Amino acid sequence: MAISLTSAEITALCQALKLPAVGRDAVHLAEEARRQGMAHLDYLGELLKTECHERETRRAARRIKEAGFPLVKTLEGFDFRRASHLPEVLLRELATGHYIDQAEPILFLGEPGTGKTHLATALGVAAATQGRSVRFVTVARLVTDLTEARDAHQLGRVMGRYHRVEVLVLDELGYVPLGRTDAELLFQVLSERQERRPVIVTTNLPFGEWTSVFSDARLCRAVVDRLTHRAHIIETGIQSIRLEETLARSRRGGNGKNQRVEKHPA
Repeated sequence: MAISLTSAEITALCQALKLPAVGRDAVHLAEEARRQGMAHLDYLGELLKTECHERETRRAARRIKEAGFPLVKTLEGFDFRRASHLPEVLLRELATGHYIDQAEPILFLGEPGTGKTHLATALGVAAATQGRSVRFVTVARLVTDLTEARDAHQLGRVMGRYHRVEVLVLDELGYVPLGRTDAELLFQVLSERQERRPVIVTTNLPFGEWTSVFSDARLCRAVVDRLTHRAHIIETGIQSIRLEETLARSRRGGNGKNQRVEKHPA
């Protein structure tokens, strides 16, 4: 005997089974299946694909939120025409995530405004979308977290959190000089992750100037050694993309203002 369920009953059952996408789309897809003469199993397959896709989308959104990105950026939102010197093919290949399993560091070196943080964030977002755990933090914030954890006798727990995350994005290395203790704490994080889990680092300093951040020359060499081993080093240049965009908007705004003055003289 055939059993006919109402839309409300189907929705209630799906809520109980935690299948929100199935409950939302079951009736709509059933009507579409009838129009197309779709077999029952094909209809069921489409429903389950919808649920799986929605779960993947929610999971990715949760991981992106947990990563702590100040702004969500993607490679699709980066204008490579303004930065033709950047290795777009390599960056898109890195976005597939192969560097994660190989534990290969990625370093972005360049002046402020050249796209370092955007590109590092974009790789982190891509990793989170693929189901990887990601943490975005400035170097200054990282050492503050570690110092506070040490003072609270929680250093092991906090270190473990930074060690376990699959992709660690360290932004703004070089903007703030580090004391010896801070530098040693950062070194511990980098040492623990070496050849186990990758880091993505942005810095405005060439390697020769890292002694301005790490005052101990021996520790500085050790940090550079950890970060550059098997690393992808990408130089973003010296010309600020942000400044160019600001100047371009200013010129367009200025032209528009001049035109309005000509039409409506005082």
